[in-house]
Amino acid sequence: MSYRPFRNIGRYLVAACAVSFGVASVSAQSTLPNAPSPSRVDIFAGYSYFGTHSDIQPTGQQFSSVNIGAMGSVAYYFNRYVGGEVAVMAGPPGENDGFFGYYAGPIFRLPLQNYTLFAHGLAGGVDGVGTNNPGYDYGSPRLLHPNNPYTWGVGLVAGGGIDYNFPFFNHRLGWRLFEADYRYTHIDFGPADPSIWKLGGRANLNGVELSSGLLFHFGSIVPPPPVMYSCAVTAPTGTIYPGDVVTITGTATELRANRNATYRWTSDSGPVSGDSSVVIVDTKTFAAGTYTVKGHVEQGSRPGQFADCSVQFTVTAFEPPTISCSANPSTVNAGDPSVITAVGVSPQNRPLTYSYSSTAGSISGDTSTATLSTTGAAPGTTITVTCNVVDDKGQTASQQTTVGINGPAPLAVVTSSLCTITFNKDKARPTRVDNEAKACLDDIALSAQRDTTAKLAIVGNSEPVEVYGRKRAAELADRRAAERAVNEKEYLVNEKGLDASNISVYTGTAGTNSDATILIPAGATLDLTGLTPVDETQVKAVPRRPLGERHHHHNK
Repeated sequence: MSYRPFRNIGRYLVAACAVSFGVASVSAQSTLPNAPSPSRVDIFAGYSYFGTHSDIQPTGQQFSSVNIGAMGSVAYYFNRYVGGEVAVMAGPPGENDGFFGYYAGPIFRLPLQNYTLFAHGLAGGVDGVGTNNPGYDYGSPRLLHPNNPYTWGVGLVAGGGIDYNFPFFNHRLGWRLFEADYRYTHIDFGPADPSIWKLGGRANLNGVELSSGLLFHFGSIVPPPPVMYSCAVTAPTGTIYPGDVVTITGTATELRANRNATYRWTSDSGPVSGDSSVVIVDTKTFAAGTYTVKGHVEQGSRPGQFADCSVQFTVTAFEPPTISCSANPSTVNAGDPSVITAVGVSPQNRPLTYSYSSTAGSISGDTSTATLSTTGAAPGTTITVTCNVVDDKGQTASQQTTVGINGPAPLAVVTSSLCTITFNKDKARPTRVDNEAKACLDDIALSAQRDTTAKLAIVGNSEPVEVYGRKRAAELADRRAAERAVNEKEYLVNEKGLDASNISVYTGTAGTNSDATILIPAGATLDLTGLTPVDETQVKAVPRRPLGERHHHHNK
């Protein structure tokens, strides 16, 4: 059954199989996520080549390769990856040998998008004929075999291959690119009989069988949907505050009815307990912030048999209370009481405690109302009452109200005008403070010295000045008014010893050559209407000198 041109066919097929396997593996890696549902039943029929050069011992009869063989198999898959297979491998009789093998065993596969990788291990029986059979009886299913007739033995097959699944015919048709198996066969033809040429002996055949052919797919295996898990905070439904008990419920779907589910919970805030789909979290030690709880459910360790969920909840700090405070009546006579009412509100309805204080009189009460006694309070004064509230978390709030005490109105503090000095007599020096003004200035100094808290305001005035040009005339008049004011201040400071910081100088609009002086007691306000402050860095005082005083020049 061996022809020389076919002796190396096994090597070529092995090389081709290796290349096909590599191409399919690369293609499969990029298409795995979109792999279709695998078939339930695969039927294969194709050509096979069995390469062996074993012999029969002790007769030494040589077996040769089976170049023209056939193989068929039926595989039934229990799930996506595992199934059972029965196979028939036939090597029709030729010159000197022939085999018919019947096998069964497990098969394993890895379905990809367009390719399927598989491996199997089979065991069974082999009906084989010995070598050197002289001829055939075509009317009989058996060979004429005067030497080593067809004899049953045992066989083992182990190997695998790769299938290509055509995209048409709804993926029902495929091509087995190759199947490469190691095949072992043991047949005992009986004791060797020297009287008959090469009859009997034991055959232990080792070889490689390569197959290729059509593949037919029937049915499909739809993988069970993966377990899904979600979790949510089911209580409380509103804002969560420290001390609240949080209930988290997990909801699992696609669980297998015939399997028990195991639940686990973890938290980033510390250990949590719970072995069911519901877990309780006590937040009494939690600070304000956001926390995460993770849940896990499983019915096995394989992908799709377990799932995780995660949920967050936020613990909100307690808000401080607020308070309002009022007095009734808000004005009383000295000695009469006033009722103080406080309204405290806690946003989380925490228990509240009240307290009160006052700037005068006395107050009593520790509830939402208190009584202010005004005994001993001075008439005409105002008492400030402070209402306080504190919750059981130590957070506080305060508010104030006032109670007026009736009494005589205090006297208003006003300014007073002092004497006025004039500058009409000395035409040559129209801004000089002359000796006749000294009496008025002495009275002014005396008034300022009596009340050291009072201040003085000197207002210099000027008649219109007749010079060429209206603008120049106005500027000169303003200048003279300012000089009169600073000259008077210079006298009061240098001659009478008054504090310069207590004297302000202005120009006014009286239209006379005069200085008006105003005493401003503490608490009084100067009416600045019509007054312009004098820039004392620009207007300097002129010292008082007699009119005849001149600088004399001496001749050398």
